[in-house]
Amino acid sequence: MALRLRTLVGPSHLRKPRSKLRIRSCAVNVRMAFTAISKVIDSHLHVWASPQEAGNFPYSPGQEPTLPGNADFLLQCMEEAGVDGALIVQPINHKFDHSYVTSVLKKYPSKFVGCCLANPADDGNGLKQFEDLVLKDGYRAVRFNPYLWPSGEKMTNKVGKAIFQRAGELNVPVGFMCMKGLDMHISEIEQLCTEFPSTVVVLDHLSFCKPPLNDEEGLVFSQLLNLSRFPQVHVKFSALFRVSRVQFPYLDLSPLLSQVVSHFGANRVMWGSDFPFVVAECGYKGAKDAVHLIANEISLPSSDLEWIMGKTAKQLFQNQLTPVKN
Repeated sequence: MALRLRTLVGPSHLRKPRSKLRIRSCAVNVRMAFTAISKVIDSHLHVWASPQEAGNFPYSPGQEPTLPGNADFLLQCMEEAGVDGALIVQPINHKFDHSYVTSVLKKYPSKFVGCCLANPADDGNGLKQFEDLVLKDGYRAVRFNPYLWPSGEKMTNKVGKAIFQRAGELNVPVGFMCMKGLDMHISEIEQLCTEFPSTVVVLDHLSFCKPPLNDEEGLVFSQLLNLSRFPQVHVKFSALFRVSRVQFPYLDLSPLLSQVVSHFGANRVMWGSDFPFVVAECGYKGAKDAVHLIANEISLPSSDLEWIMGKTAKQLFQNQLTPVKN
């Protein structure tokens, strides 16, 4: 079934919130869709120690959390929402100390897999730390946060290339967080993809592309779509509250999802909640429901929805690592 693509044009593209009757009607379709999806995997969330656990798992200085995000709270939310598993992304609250996330991964090995945080320090120790987290602790992805690179350095520097290349050798996807805009980092991402085509890439949160309101924003979204020419690039349809310009269920993202699926294919797109930040926005279950309501807007085939809601993440993160020589 072909997707109905909708043109992204200025403010008139944004829709007013739907009536309660319409959303209630859509919710029926959501419940029906849930029954057809065998395994739901959240591709992007965070956990950090509770205040009671902070003695054993201290926060990074100046990064004390302002809302609850411990593993017990997450498991409660997942059970209520019917989410089966998740990729835990190392939070900035613990920075490069992965001990809390590692403890959660070891306690619930059938529930979670981990995405570590790349340490781009000038001394180069980040490469050894990355290898240990993958080979000893079982992490299956690594996040590149460009704002942690030393001042004046890019992700394409010696350390960045070394970790990116090693990630490909270890069959570990690299996630990019482009919080300040994809246009700031597109050249680095393209260079790394070109030089190391065997390294799988994941773009967090639609690369923070909002529904375009002008030509400049439309160009940035086009840059995201053009990255589909690299077969190793995947996109997280995640943290919808961060990229939408309207309230739940974030229906202004419908044409963006349509075009992303059209360019990348559903098997290169995956849903993520951005727990615990999403809880105060629409609730954890709401993060899951929103994707189904958006998919309903564009008549997304159920087979595509299955990829987005779990199969893509399972394919990337839950397969056993390919054995490699140290």
